[in-house]
Amino acid sequence: MASQQNPLLDGLHKRLTEACDSLWDSFVDPREAYAGDGDGWWAPVAIGVPGAAAAATPLGPAQLSEIRAECRRLAHGNEFAINGHENRISYIVGPGHSYQVSVRKGVDAPASLAMQAQEVLEEFLHESRWQARQQEIVRRTDRDGEAFLRFFTLPGGKLRVRFIEPDQVVTPPQRSGDPAATHGVLTDPDDVEQVQGYYVDGRLIDAAEVQHRKANVDCNVKRGLPLYTPVRRNLNRADKLLRNMSVVAEIQSAIALIRKHRSATRTGVEQFASQASDGVATERHGRTRNITNYGPGTILDAPAGLEYDFPATGIDAASYVAILQAELRAVAARLVMPEFMFTSDASNGNYASTLVAEGPAVRMFERLQAGLIEDDCEVMWRVLDAAAHAGRIAKDIRRCVDVHITAPSLNVRDPLEETRVHQIAFEHGVLSKQTWSQRLGLDYDQEQKNLAMQAGTGRGVGEA
Repeated sequence: MASQQNPLLDGLHKRLTEACDSLWDSFVDPREAYAGDGDGWWAPVAIGVPGAAAAATPLGPAQLSEIRAECRRLAHGNEFAINGHENRISYIVGPGHSYQVSVRKGVDAPASLAMQAQEVLEEFLHESRWQARQQEIVRRTDRDGEAFLRFFTLPGGKLRVRFIEPDQVVTPPQRSGDPAATHGVLTDPDDVEQVQGYYVDGRLIDAAEVQHRKANVDCNVKRGLPLYTPVRRNLNRADKLLRNMSVVAEIQSAIALIRKHRSATRTGVEQFASQASDGVATERHGRTRNITNYGPGTILDAPAGLEYDFPATGIDAASYVAILQAELRAVAARLVMPEFMFTSDASNGNYASTLVAEGPAVRMFERLQAGLIEDDCEVMWRVLDAAAHAGRIAKDIRRCVDVHITAPSLNVRDPLEETRVHQIAFEHGVLSKQTWSQRLGLDYDQEQKNLAMQAGTGRGVGEA
């Protein structure tokens, strides 16, 4: 009422409102620079705080569990994530590592001692299905950021290995305030790398019974981070983009053509469609629709005011594919893998030029193989120690023998040239028959038995 009696005041009020609205539109929250992509505010960096870096993992238990669950969903339902996991297993583990026991250099010990230790290892590898377990170790470490192996010594000195789920390792409520027992890992109060035990389902398990393989964190961080932690949103966006592209293309391609009646009423259009159809079909929900058959090479004659539009011609999938490739390229960069290894798109890569000795992928896979070999070597020594404690082999087995682990070669090789190199090394006494057989992926002792059997039958090579 007051504004109607005072037009001048009404005009000033309107101008003031417009000015305030423009200010709200251009307002910038100064905290926006510290906000993450859906993660809330950035966590503060602890600088100069004694013991802050060694206190725990950078994330709290709840955050870490949430990220691990999300990465597990990706590992089970995202085709690109699955491809990345499987390729890493294929190149790191491959057909399996070879394990060879030999007498330690400079030690005067009988060769039979190494043969006994070799039999113990081969028994363990067979009974524990170690090659399959190796694959699972790599998958768990990449998917969860860590893998827990628990060891059980059976009567007779045999060792058994079982996995512990990461969610089982949790600090019990009564120790929640103890900084040495965070994240379910009990450590020395003054040395976070000195692990004393793990709380599994609320019960403390001695560290000597567990091997904890963690990834993507520093040594003084108690728990590992999943491989896809920094790129999990890229994988989700790629999955949604691919789904949306397929759905839109499906809808567009399902509509063969659209007839546009410029000056017709709804009743007239429906009457025209009914007269032009070849028949009527009834759908499951009782709805009827007209069917028109267009044979190959059909020519359409449109009367005045009628136009034909083909929506399928407007599908431009190339623009969306470029965006999809950009997202997947970011994930491949995280994995330090060539794009074609991650996306299975061989048009942008060459296998022979990628797996060369100096290639980044080869260097990365060799580094991962070296870490796996180091952890596996610890397991093999546990096997030999258990057998030695039970009296199956000599008590001083560690002093007398060495365990050599060889991973599959990653480089693209010329078999003939490599054979010549091996032959020259063998003739000059720098390569043994056993090592040559090992590099060929053969069991030397078994091959000698096969050759002896062949000689005993008197049959030549290639004879039936």
